[in-house]
Amino acid sequence: MKRAIGIDIGGTITKIGVVSEDGICSHKTSFRTKEYSKFKDYIDNLTNRITEIQSKFKNIEGIGIGAPNASKNGTIKTPANLRWEGELNIIDDIKKKINLPLFLSNDANCAAMGEMIYGNAKGLNDFIVITLGTGLGSGIVCNGKLLEGSEGFAAELGHFTINNKNRYTGLGMKGGLEAYVSATGLKRTILYMLSKYTDKSIFRDVSYNNLHGEDITKAADNGDLIAQKAYKYTGTILGESLANFVTFTQPEAIILTGGLVHSGKWILEPTRIAFNKKLLPFYKNKVDILLSGLEDKDSAILGSAALVWKNI
Repeated sequence: MKRAIGIDIGGTITKIGVVSEDGICSHKTSFRTKEYSKFKDYIDNLTNRITEIQSKFKNIEGIGIGAPNASKNGTIKTPANLRWEGELNIIDDIKKKINLPLFLSNDANCAAMGEMIYGNAKGLNDFIVITLGTGLGSGIVCNGKLLEGSEGFAAELGHFTINNKNRYTGLGMKGGLEAYVSATGLKRTILYMLSKYTDKSIFRDVSYNNLHGEDITKAADNGDLIAQKAYKYTGTILGESLANFVTFTQPEAIILTGGLVHSGKWILEPTRIAFNKKLLPFYKNKVDILLSGLEDKDSAILGSAALVWKNI
């Protein structure tokens, strides 16, 4: 059986898995990305994990890596939600210790590939994947091909400016979308709502660092008006932005994935309302908003492994 290793380098966790061609993830491991302040130490740990997997599994065809700000030349440049700065030569550094074909792409591009091969984008030629995690990532497929751009940095919709006020993204973009629509953005919106409204809320006694998305969802379920208003604010911005993105490529569907999607109706209902209201008339009823067809716990790994099947 042919296998690939999929690696997802997230702002908080790095996930590694062994994936078969039919999308079965048979082995998984992970470690905290944030624990490594030096990129060299991170690479040492990553390659040790890969070596352990190679000792257990045969017929590994290659390694696919999804990472923020990944370029076509095998580097990660100024990643917004990682601790390291500058141009990181991740492919060259791994090749010094691992003798397998290596493929690198933007993490959201990997999510798009995963959806196309294994998920809800099967059979679709035009779609957009939006990843809602620590930040906001995006992968765009047009005419059956991934939109990458000249260096691989196309479709950075998380840094698309929605206004020229207040919040900055991790790359310092004023008014960038991910500063409002992401797990981090939702936390910032809770603070904004606490300052704007006088409603009682459990979050009036919670510090920013102790705010967690699942707690915000639970509070919304329990009738906390600050939490509900925060979700409505976030979903409205997301829906209006998605309607704007439709004008770029006229996708058949927009697929949402990531931790923020777990809030269910609280994020999805205002998103769909704002999307349908903002959408131009000739696009109406022609673009679906879907949830990922991949199991959330494996989706990032599957998407990264898909790079191997796409390239070998």
